[in-house]
Amino acid sequence: MLSRINSLRAKMAENNLDAVFLTSRTSHRYFTKFDNEDGYLLITKDQAFALEDFRYVEVAEKLLSSAYAVKDPRDMAALVNNGNISRLGFEDLDVSVSEYERFKELFSKSTLVPIGDMVVKMRQVKDSWEALQMEQAQIITDMAFEHILGILSTDLTETDIAAELEYFMKKHGAEDKSFDTISISAEKTSLPHGVPSNTKIKKGFFTMDFGATINGYHSDMTRTVCIGKADTEMKKLYNTVLDAQLKALEYLENGGKDCVLADKTARDIIDKDYKGYFGHSLGHSVGLEVHESPALSPKAQGKILVSGNIVTVEPGIYIPGKYGTRIEDMVLICENGIKNFTKSPKNLIEL
Repeated sequence: MLSRINSLRAKMAENNLDAVFLTSRTSHRYFTKFDNEDGYLLITKDQAFALEDFRYVEVAEKLLSSAYAVKDPRDMAALVNNGNISRLGFEDLDVSVSEYERFKELFSKSTLVPIGDMVVKMRQVKDSWEALQMEQAQIITDMAFEHILGILSTDLTETDIAAELEYFMKKHGAEDKSFDTISISAEKTSLPHGVPSNTKIKKGFFTMDFGATINGYHSDMTRTVCIGKADTEMKKLYNTVLDAQLKALEYLENGGKDCVLADKTARDIIDKDYKGYFGHSLGHSVGLEVHESPALSPKAQGKILVSGNIVTVEPGIYIPGKYGTRIEDMVLICENGIKNFTKSPKNLIEL
């Protein structure tokens, strides 16, 4: 954790900040490895304070490294006001207007300076420990997919399958699910973020978008299978998505780093026969949050991937009122290629 604190201090120096006050749950976990939605961190040029209320003090004192002094949140005004802190950075992307006004009053001797995406950019590049957590999370996700293939049937509801996936992942070591599981069948597969219901699964395409978390780090995978036999039109659509995904992965594997070109590689294939039916970006970064930056998107002009980014590659085709397909892997960007964490099969599975 000291290396992350020191990296933040280097950013502080670049921006002429005497300290940074971190309020977001994500930043708290990133700089401490301790999950506390109510904790604050105060990082100065030579000290680091973890402000944890009574409910979390005992755990914090056990889990936090010696880099931190654990303090009561009621001490934070004194720590700032008596700490010779003229310019205090704060997370404007996290703080509400009312919180800002409260902090401005509390820290009356300091000028509050928004830090924007300073911490967000630090989190974009994963170290080896972070990558390992995400790889382990994806292993559990792959296991859950293999398990669910053995029980999928029209006797079950969409909610049944979502619940079973989440139960299996927790039972096999996941801290939690990554996000609300998508588990949708037939015409609902045309909805990229369709919500499972208590209706029984119908024949046709069945899409599952789900993931696990390990130590706060997420996995994210989508697979579309077919309940029953796919007709010729369904196979064409599915294979178009698969081809688009494989070509995008090949671009990244061959050292491609441009976020726009990665998206274009997949989009050009889909647009040949399904122009207008791939409405979202090719992918997004993943980490302590499911959706991070940079994204693989037509809007990501000038954005270049670097070693340590972890991104999804998830093209899809969605025909309103009919059906849709998405295939998603999660990959680590390496110096000269990628490491694909996702091992689940991608050939069209008919059940």
